[in-house]
Amino acid sequence: MIKLLSLFIVFGFFLAFFVVPQKAWAACPDYSHYIDTDFGCFHNDPIGFAEDFYPYGLAFVAAISLITLIIGGYAILTSRGEPQRLNIGKSYLFYSISGLLLAIFGYVFIRVVLVDVLHVPGFK
Repeated sequence: MIKLLSLFIVFGFFLAFFVVPQKAWAACPDYSHYIDTDFGCFHNDPIGFAEDFYPYGLAFVAAISLITLIIGGYAILTSRGEPQRLNIGKSYLFYSISGLLLAIFGYVFIRVVLVDVLHVPGFK
């Protein structure tokens, strides 16, 4: 079942990122700040490049977290009182929630500390 689930995950991400366009790719507005590639226009500075891909990375972490939450809940529900299986389900739940919280707090850290407090140039 896990192999089939991982196959669906890989196929879904392939469709989401390469087959179904996430946004309409147009010509680059300014070639001094963008690089025109086959996948669209991307910033040529590291900060802009990270800002382009951060929402996709956060969506990827959220999707994996949701899947591991479901797997952990299923493991707990089907454990039938076996302590080893119950601990496996609890660890799935704990690590998926903690990973999602780390990803969200990373975004909050960038927004609050780097943008609002320190006013680092390049971050919006």
